[in-house]
Amino acid sequence: MWMYLGLLAALFLGLHNLCKKHAVRGNEVFPVLLGTVGSGFTFLLPFYIASVYFPEYAKSNAIYIHSMAWELHGFIFIKSAIMATSWILAYQALKHLPITIVTPIRSAGPFFTFIGAILIYQERPNTLQWLGFFLIIFSVMLYSKIGKKEGINFKKDKWILAIIAATFLGASSGLYDKFLIQYLNIAPLTLIFWFCFYVILILLVILSITWFPYAEKRKAFKFRWSIPAVGILLQAADYFYFKALQDPEALIMLLSAIKRSQILIAVLVGGVIFKEQNKRKKLVPLAGIMLGVFFILYS
Repeated sequence: MWMYLGLLAALFLGLHNLCKKHAVRGNEVFPVLLGTVGSGFTFLLPFYIASVYFPEYAKSNAIYIHSMAWELHGFIFIKSAIMATSWILAYQALKHLPITIVTPIRSAGPFFTFIGAILIYQERPNTLQWLGFFLIIFSVMLYSKIGKKEGINFKKDKWILAIIAATFLGASSGLYDKFLIQYLNIAPLTLIFWFCFYVILILLVILSITWFPYAEKRKAFKFRWSIPAVGILLQAADYFYFKALQDPEALIMLLSAIKRSQILIAVLVGGVIFKEQNKRKKLVPLAGIMLGVFFILYS
């Protein structure tokens, strides 16, 4: 069941990436990010209110958000800081790079998770899993060559460095998720709610310095339907992902790889919607990434 939940998370992540590309076009990254996280938090807020005032109803309908010790809040704040940094870098890169380049680089995230799962959680891959992960990395290298044809130098472009850093931080957060869910026993809905709360606080501090004081920036901001859509789709993806992680048999290295199947939506659908270049050539490394994911699932 945890593999099926991982695939559901991948579906919502793929749709989330398409909406995210639409949301950041011509917009400042920080207010868009605040709008997306704020929308997700607003979506979850009725669950929290129900948990406080109608706890029995919330528990019976599986929408209960638990109260926690301050120590656990500290652990969640660490995750919020990691992911806020990752998102800021990723959104900036997505604003300046084609989605068909950004998404495949993000697909290298399972490799970092893979190494961490071996070193930290002693997860042991078999031969097919090794093969699958190296296929993913090799395919991302192929994307770098295609990116150069679109005027993107993978060694010098600062947005490429930004998306690589975002990918590494995202993978670190994925490893941390297993600790929060399986070792600290934080319920998925509780984790998502407080995670959004702390990310919003972090973004408000940043925006109070970089955006709120400047009237021209505020006037240039364009609200789009895709901004709340990003937030809600991300909460749905996180919920299914965390539910999968609750299974003690779930392997973080495999869940991370399964989530990469979102790339199908981003490259095939996103390439058509945003009319990006070299879509056919990108199908070759795309096939390599999907084959790598298949090997991991088949193993």
